[in-house]
Amino acid sequence: MTAVETVAVTKIGSLTAPDAGQRGSIGVVTFPADQVGPEDVRIAVAYAAICGSDPHLAEGFFGTDVPIGLGHEISGVVAELGSGVRRRDLKVGDRVSGNFVRFCGACQPCQDGRQQFCQNLQEYNRPGMARSVVWHESQVYRLPESVSLLKGCLLEPTSVAVRIADKTRIRPGDRVAVCGGGPIGQLSLQLMHRYGATDLTLIEPIAERRELARRFGARHVIDPNSESLAERNREITGGVGFDVVIDASGSRHAVAGLLDLAAPGGTVVYGAMYPEGYELPLNLSDYLYRKELTLTGVFVSPYTFPRAVRLLEELDLEPFLQSVYDLEDAAEAFETHLGGTHPKVVIRCNRLPEDTGSGAGQA
Repeated sequence: MTAVETVAVTKIGSLTAPDAGQRGSIGVVTFPADQVGPEDVRIAVAYAAICGSDPHLAEGFFGTDVPIGLGHEISGVVAELGSGVRRRDLKVGDRVSGNFVRFCGACQPCQDGRQQFCQNLQEYNRPGMARSVVWHESQVYRLPESVSLLKGCLLEPTSVAVRIADKTRIRPGDRVAVCGGGPIGQLSLQLMHRYGATDLTLIEPIAERRELARRFGARHVIDPNSESLAERNREITGGVGFDVVIDASGSRHAVAGLLDLAAPGGTVVYGAMYPEGYELPLNLSDYLYRKELTLTGVFVSPYTFPRAVRLLEELDLEPFLQSVYDLEDAAEAFETHLGGTHPKVVIRCNRLPEDTGSGAGQA
C-alpha cells in the first residue's frame, strides 16, 4: 500500500465562521501510507467517530500546516501484522479498536506509573479517519464478540469517561453534577450512575440531550440558559452543593460557575479541551482555603482501555450510533456534528465483511 485516503483539515479556520473566507474546511486527501514496522499492526478502519476536539484542530489548536489528518476514535479489522509482533492474541481478520496514543514505556514518566506524561506521545499519533491506519501493537485492543464494529469505535471516548471517573474518586452516595451533554458527559453520567451517585444532575442547554441524560440515570436536568444554577443547586442539594462536579462541556462560559456548585471538600474535574488562551478566574481564599476543593483535569487516558473494552458490553451506546456517513461525505458529516442534532456522528471508512453495524444518516 502506497497511499491512503484520509479525512483532513484542508483550510485553517473555525468551521462555523460566518465569513466563508475565514471559515475552515474539511476534505478527503491522499496521504502516503505508513509502513508496517516489525511491531506494528495495520488496521483496515471500519468506523471513525468525530470527536468534539476535531473542530479545534481546524482552528489551529495543534498547528496550522495543512492538510491535518483527523480521527482517533476508530474500529476496524487487522489487515497486516509486523514480523516482530509479540501479541499472541492478535491475528489478521481480528476485530479491533485502540488507543491513538502510544506510551513508550521507557521514559521516566512511563516508568514512574504516569503514562499520561510520556515524553514520546507523538510517535504513533496517526490519523485514523482513513481507509487504514498503522499503530504499534501496544495500542490495539480486540473487541468482544458481542460488540459490533460500529459500537467499537466508541472505545476511546469510553476510556476518557473511565479516566474522568478515576479522577473523581467518587464514593457511593456522593451527589454528582455533570456539565455538558455531549458523548463524554453522557458516558461519564452513565458511569457515575453505576457508581451509586445521588442527585445525579446534567447541566445542558439542548433539550434532547437533557432527555437522553434521563435515560442514562440522571435524576435532575438543568437548562443553564433559562434556569439559575445557584437556585437549582440549592433546590437539589439543600444548599450543601455537589460532592463531585464534572465539566465535559469545554465551554469557557460554563466552567467558572461550576466551582460554586461544589460542596466544601468536593472535587471538580475539568474533563474537556479548553481554549488555549482562556484563564479561569480563581479566588484561592474562597475555593481552596475555605472550601478545600480538589481541582483536577484530564489529558489522555492511561490504564483505562482494558476496563473500557469490558464496559462496551455494559453501557447504553446506541444513541451515539444513529448518524453514519461514508468517508467521501466527511464534510457533510462534520456539518451534522456541528449542528448538534445528534450526540455523535460516525464516518464509515470501509464497508467490511465483518461489519454488523448500521446507522441513520448516509447509509
